[in-house]
Amino acid sequence: MPAYRAVVFDFFGTLTRSVQRGPQHADIARALGTDPDILVGVLDRTFRARACGRYGSAEATLRWVIEQAGGDPRPSVIQAAMPARVDALRADTQLRPDAVTALTAIRHRGMRTALISDCTHELPAFLPGLPVAPLLDAQIYSVELGVCKPDPEIYLAACAALDVAPHDCLYVGDGGSHELTGAAAVGMTPVRLAAPDLANHLVFDADTNFAGRTVRSLTEVIRLIDSVPVLV
Repeated sequence: MPAYRAVVFDFFGTLTRSVQRGPQHADIARALGTDPDILVGVLDRTFRARACGRYGSAEATLRWVIEQAGGDPRPSVIQAAMPARVDALRADTQLRPDAVTALTAIRHRGMRTALISDCTHELPAFLPGLPVAPLLDAQIYSVELGVCKPDPEIYLAACAALDVAPHDCLYVGDGGSHELTGAAAVGMTPVRLAAPDLANHLVFDADTNFAGRTVRSLTEVIRLIDSVPVLV
């Protein structure tokens, strides 16, 4: 196994526990004049397009979603809903108990860290307030870059931000968005996080055929790193 200079993480389902949409999403749907089940259907089938920023700003994207769901897209209504939308996503997000300690341990070993997330506009809005934020040397968001995993560009953007080559990177993810095979295709070493809670995780385009190394916790990633020499 090669040595690594950096560890690149997925966010939802990796640095966080499994994600499911909480009740605040239904409240937003009703406030915007649409049925919650219809709204969820629109969100599900348009995730990749929204995560690539196809519909513009956060406000424009929410307006488009509400139009598709048959709701009220008046500018004043959309504007009022924006903070609630960020709060709803933040409420769905619970960091893993070992996320901070794992990131801290990686950095203490002289390695760099990065985040690559297929996400909509809300994550860049609330991640800076999470305790993992200062432990990440780079944050690559699909909605800002305009491409989603497994496009090589999103992995290479993380490498450029960290000033490392892909083969110097360990990539850790739960396997959504075919992220593990995508990481391998650019030369990273992918590792699937298969934590028990992920059985109920909201995931799109799962990497079901990945047959590489698996860990059960972020703490196991540290043990994996310690089993090989670190390049400095």
